Amino acid sequence: MANFETIKLDKGLYTSGKGFTAALEEVDPSEDYKGTSLEGLDAFERQLKRFDIKLHGAASDCVEKFFKTTDSAALFPEYIARAVRKGLEEADLLPYIVATTTNINGLDYRTIASIPTEAEKELQETEEGSAIPETVVHTQENLVKLKKRGRMLVASYEAIRFQRLDLFTVTLRQIGAYIARTQLKDAVTVLKDGDGNSNAAPTTSLGGKAVSYAALVDFWNSFDPYMLNTMIAAPDMTAAILKLAEMRDAAAGLSFHGDGKVVTPLGANLFKSSAVEAGTLIGLDRTCALEQVTAGGILTEYDKLIDRQLERAAISQISGFSKIYTDASRVLS
Repeated sequence: MANFETIKLDKGLYTSGKGFTAALEEVDPSEDYKGTSLEGLDAFERQLKRFDIKLHGAASDCVEKFFKTTDSAALFPEYIARAVRKGLEEADLLPYIVATTTNINGLDYRTIASIPTEAEKELQETEEGSAIPETVVHTQENLVKLKKRGRMLVASYEAIRFQRLDLFTVTLRQIGAYIARTQLKDAVTVLKDGDGNSNAAPTTSLGGKAVSYAALVDFWNSFDPYMLNTMIAAPDMTAAILKLAEMRDAAAGLSFHGDGKVVTPLGANLFKSSAVEAGTLIGLDRTCALEQVTAGGILTEYDKLIDRQLERAAISQISGFSKIYTDASRVLS
């Protein structure tokens, strides 16, 4: 009998500090299954196969299938976390605006910053024997503010035990989508107002006028030496940009009508989001503007989920954002 069929599953796999699947992989490595019919499945997916739990399709099992044994019940919190994570990833715009992600094991984090002068942005010629110009990197004065974002799953076991997992997964994915939208709002706030270290983004005012192609060109030009490669705009500002005559050229129109992906006349990716205030556009160089800090992945109250006490089980994620280079993001409003 294969190893995965004899493993004892319990709550201890959630308290290892590594995450359920990582802890399970240590006792049941996926590399041991190369060349077998189980190749390509991770340790959690092999446990689903062990207990014959089908998550998707018209023939998916009911929620109660997880609770047939105490071992299979231990899989339920990880199923919840994966479904929520899937919804988060599907609705997540952060990968398109975050330059780097830092994972930490605590709740306190102080990032670094470098604020170059105009002269320091240019590498001047250095004479032989003379000192090489310095770029100063220092820690920020204020800590990155981490916020816990999540939802409370309110449902008794009796209410959901006969629900198909395929349908229940849709509900869980929506929780992930809610978390993604809230985290995007946090990121937008930091890009615009800074992270508490006197690094709010410079603002260019339209003076109450509608956005024009000339205003966008001037906005693009203000980013030197950075690159304006990403824009996040309020719905009304997005519509105004798409209505510009310059957006009616063949290439831009073909892209928008063909796959729904918006490319501005300036070559930057444009994303619509209600997280941005009406009449406002945030432009950034996504390679160096924003850092995301996370303390773990999707967190579940595994005790309540395993013991069937589902009346109030919290599902959450802890994360925060910090500015890397102040001038790498700017606001047009």
